[in-house]
Amino acid sequence: MKVHQLKRTQLLPISLEKAWDFFSNPNNLAKITPADMGFVTITDLKDEPIKEGMLIEYRVKPLFSIPVKWITKIGKVVNGYSFVDNQLKGPYRVWEHTHIFEKAEGGVLMTDIVNYALPLGILGDIAHAVLVKKKLSDIFDYRKETISKFFG
Repeated sequence: MKVHQLKRTQLLPISLEKAWDFFSNPNNLAKITPADMGFVTITDLKDEPIKEGMLIEYRVKPLFSIPVKWITKIGKVVNGYSFVDNQLKGPYRVWEHTHIFEKAEGGVLMTDIVNYALPLGILGDIAHAVLVKKKLSDIFDYRKETISKFFG
Protein backbone atom coordinates (compact mmCIF):
# COMPACT_ATOMS: atom_id res chain seq x y z
CA MET A 1 0.00 0.00 0.00
CA LYS A 2 1.48 3.31 -1.10
CA VAL A 3 0.71 6.27 1.17
CA HIS A 4 0.61 9.63 -0.61
CA GLN A 5 0.85 13.07 0.92
CA LEU A 6 -0.72 16.37 -0.01
CA LYS A 7 0.55 19.43 1.86
CA ARG A 8 -0.76 22.96 1.53
CA THR A 9 -0.13 26.21 3.38
CA GLN A 10 -2.06 29.45 3.27
CA LEU A 11 -1.64 32.76 5.07
CA LEU A 12 -4.96 34.01 6.41
CA PRO A 13 -5.26 37.72 7.29
CA ILE A 14 -7.26 36.95 10.46
CA SER A 15 -6.63 36.24 14.12
CA LEU A 16 -5.74 32.79 15.38
CA GLU A 17 -8.99 32.74 17.36
CA LYS A 18 -11.10 33.48 14.26
CA ALA A 19 -9.26 30.83 12.22
CA TRP A 20 -9.68 28.23 14.95
CA ASP A 21 -13.38 29.06 15.44
CA PHE A 22 -14.08 28.63 11.74
CA PHE A 23 -12.01 25.54 10.93
CA SER A 24 -12.74 23.64 14.13
CA ASN A 25 -16.46 23.76 13.33
CA PRO A 26 -17.18 20.71 11.12
CA ASN A 27 -20.30 22.38 9.73
CA ASN A 28 -18.07 24.88 7.91
CA LEU A 29 -16.38 22.21 5.79
CA ALA A 30 -19.22 22.22 3.26
CA LYS A 31 -18.71 25.98 2.76
CA ILE A 32 -15.18 25.42 1.41
CA THR A 33 -15.83 22.25 -0.61
CA PRO A 34 -16.69 22.38 -4.34
CA ALA A 35 -20.45 22.10 -4.94
CA ASP A 36 -19.99 19.21 -7.38
CA MET A 37 -18.73 17.10 -4.46
CA GLY A 38 -22.27 17.09 -3.02
CA PHE A 39 -20.78 17.41 0.46
CA VAL A 40 -23.37 17.14 3.25
CA THR A 41 -22.82 16.78 6.99
CA ILE A 42 -25.19 14.06 8.24
CA THR A 43 -24.28 14.21 11.94
CA ASP A 44 -26.27 16.92 13.73
CA LEU A 45 -23.51 18.85 15.47
CA LYS A 46 -25.42 22.04 16.39
CA ASP A 47 -22.24 24.10 15.81
CA GLU A 48 -20.42 22.05 18.43
CA PRO A 49 -16.64 22.53 18.19
CA ILE A 50 -14.50 19.50 17.54
CA LYS A 51 -13.17 17.36 20.34
CA GLU A 52 -11.07 14.22 20.52
CA GLY A 53 -13.08 11.12 19.76
CA MET A 54 -15.89 12.99 17.96
CA LEU A 55 -17.43 10.97 15.13
CA ILE A 56 -18.77 12.86 12.13
CA GLU A 57 -20.69 11.34 9.24
CA TYR A 58 -20.80 13.02 5.84
CA ARG A 59 -22.13 12.16 2.42
CA VAL A 60 -19.85 13.08 -0.45
CA LYS A 61 -19.60 12.39 -4.18
CA PRO A 62 -15.84 12.13 -4.76
CA LEU A 63 -15.95 10.70 -8.30
CA PHE A 64 -18.55 10.33 -11.04
CA SER A 65 -21.32 11.77 -8.79
CA ILE A 66 -21.54 8.48 -6.89
CA PRO A 67 -22.57 9.17 -3.27
CA VAL A 68 -20.33 7.69 -0.58
CA LYS A 69 -20.72 7.63 3.21
CA TRP A 70 -17.69 9.17 4.86
CA ILE A 71 -17.19 8.79 8.61
CA THR A 72 -14.34 10.56 10.32
CA LYS A 73 -13.07 10.46 13.87
CA ILE A 74 -11.35 13.45 15.37
CA GLY A 75 -7.99 12.40 16.78
CA LYS A 76 -5.63 14.57 18.76
CA VAL A 77 -6.81 18.14 19.32
CA VAL A 78 -4.44 20.85 20.56
CA ASN A 79 -6.95 23.63 21.18
CA GLY A 80 -6.17 26.74 19.14
CA TYR A 81 -3.31 25.04 17.29
CA SER A 82 -4.09 21.73 15.57
CA PHE A 83 -6.38 18.78 15.11
CA VAL A 84 -6.40 15.55 13.13
CA ASP A 85 -9.28 13.82 11.41
CA ASN A 86 -9.06 10.19 10.37
CA GLN A 87 -11.41 8.39 8.00
CA LEU A 88 -13.10 5.37 9.57
CA LYS A 89 -15.29 4.66 6.54
CA GLY A 90 -15.11 6.16 3.09
CA PRO A 91 -13.41 6.05 -0.29
CA TYR A 92 -9.82 5.82 0.98
CA ARG A 93 -7.95 2.98 2.60
CA VAL A 94 -6.14 5.57 4.72
CA TRP A 95 -7.06 9.23 5.27
CA GLU A 96 -5.33 11.26 7.97
CA HIS A 97 -5.75 15.03 7.69
CA THR A 98 -3.74 17.21 10.06
CA HIS A 99 -4.80 20.86 10.38
CA ILE A 100 -2.25 23.27 11.88
CA PHE A 101 -2.74 26.97 12.70
CA GLU A 102 0.21 29.18 13.68
CA LYS A 103 0.42 32.89 14.37
CA ALA A 104 2.40 34.59 11.62
CA GLU A 105 3.17 38.09 10.50
CA GLY A 106 -0.01 39.34 8.89
CA GLY A 107 -2.30 36.72 10.42
CA VAL A 108 -2.32 32.94 10.65
CA LEU A 109 -0.38 30.37 8.69
CA MET A 110 -2.72 27.45 8.06
CA THR A 111 -1.17 24.12 7.06
CA ASP A 112 -3.04 21.07 5.82
CA ILE A 113 -1.18 17.76 5.66
CA VAL A 114 -3.14 14.85 4.23
CA ASN A 115 -1.67 11.35 4.26
CA TYR A 116 -3.84 9.04 2.19
CA ALA A 117 -3.85 5.68 0.46
CA LEU A 118 -6.30 4.14 -1.95
CA PRO A 119 -7.80 0.66 -1.86
CA LEU A 120 -7.56 -1.91 -4.66
CA GLY A 121 -3.79 -2.31 -4.89
CA ILE A 122 -2.47 -1.68 -8.40
CA LEU A 123 -5.90 -0.46 -9.55
CA GLY A 124 -5.79 2.12 -6.76
CA ASP A 125 -2.32 3.20 -7.90
CA ILE A 126 -3.62 3.67 -11.44
CA ALA A 127 -6.69 5.57 -10.18
CA HIS A 128 -4.37 7.82 -8.15
CA ALA A 129 -2.22 8.63 -11.16
CA VAL A 130 -5.14 9.12 -13.55
CA LEU A 131 -7.82 10.74 -11.35
CA VAL A 132 -7.38 11.06 -7.61
CA LYS A 133 -4.16 13.08 -7.33
CA LYS A 134 -5.52 15.82 -9.60
CA LYS A 135 -8.98 15.71 -8.00
CA LEU A 136 -7.52 16.24 -4.51
CA SER A 137 -5.27 19.02 -5.79
CA ASP A 138 -8.28 20.70 -7.43
CA ILE A 139 -10.31 20.43 -4.20
CA PHE A 140 -7.56 22.08 -2.17
CA ASP A 141 -7.06 24.75 -4.87
CA TYR A 142 -10.79 25.49 -4.63
CA ARG A 143 -10.55 25.66 -0.85
CA LYS A 144 -7.64 28.09 -1.01
CA GLU A 145 -9.52 30.38 -3.39
CA THR A 146 -12.76 30.18 -1.40
CA ILE A 147 -11.01 30.77 1.92
CA SER A 148 -9.22 33.80 0.43
CA LYS A 149 -12.58 35.27 -0.63
CA PHE A 150 -14.14 34.36 2.71
CA PHE A 151 -11.50 36.09 4.81
CA GLY A 152 -10.31 38.76 2.39
